[in-house]
Amino acid sequence: MIEYLPRSKQHPELHLTQFGMEDCTPGHFFGPAVRSHYLLHYVLSGEGVFEVGGIQYRLRKGQGFLIFPDIITYYQADPANPWSYCWFGFDGTSAKLLLKQAGLLKTSPIFHYDADDRIYRYLQLMNDSREFGKARETRLTGLLYLLLSLLVEFGPAASPELKETRAEIYVEKVKDFIEMNYPQKITIEDIAQFIGLNRSYLCSLFKQRLQLSIQDYLIRYRINKACEMMGNAELSIADISRSVGYNDALLFSKIFKKVKGSSPKHYRAEAYAKN
Repeated sequence: MIEYLPRSKQHPELHLTQFGMEDCTPGHFFGPAVRSHYLLHYVLSGEGVFEVGGIQYRLRKGQGFLIFPDIITYYQADPANPWSYCWFGFDGTSAKLLLKQAGLLKTSPIFHYDADDRIYRYLQLMNDSREFGKARETRLTGLLYLLLSLLVEFGPAASPELKETRAEIYVEKVKDFIEMNYPQKITIEDIAQFIGLNRSYLCSLFKQRLQLSIQDYLIRYRINKACEMMGNAELSIADISRSVGYNDALLFSKIFKKVKGSSPKHYRAEAYAKN
């Protein structure tokens, strides 16, 4: 069983390029060769070997290997106990980071997953998705995310380098949350709960990365948005205040002056004078 899929324009961040399953004959091999996308193999039964970078790995049921794009690899089924495996080809802008979170690197392309048969079930659901029409591509992408989430959850403990990468991800999540919700009455606790981290830890991490507290970042973001709205003559200062999350116009004016050095009214007048 094998199905090839076109490159996705709907999900450029992550998408399947192919998937399939094969019961290999004794000694069946592929390569040496290179691939143009990521290709994840998961052993369902039997044994075989995978070679990359001059290193040979012997694998069996519950193990798998990842082929990276443009890397020469070779793999072969055992002559006496040939493997059966399923595979998932994929690509996208988020693929590298997700694989890194799962501990899958060019220097460590092997993974283990023997908790249950979910990987095989995801393959079956991908195959069954043919009954879908316009939603099939989204469904396949969702199943791919579920598959990679297993590898992330059950992968090795994070390395210092990966922890650093995760810190950057958390900081970006804070910034994204503020960007989407700054007009609302949000708190630091709301942000920490959304991200799923302890409030104190998140605040410490954010300040360490940006040399700015989350609260100060939120205030500056709101005030900068208010400045962008000053050019709209249809909006009063009170309207702008409410639009950036301050129902109290006096409090807004006080904070605005502290950040910008002048009152909202004076700032607007200067902006109009320049234009």
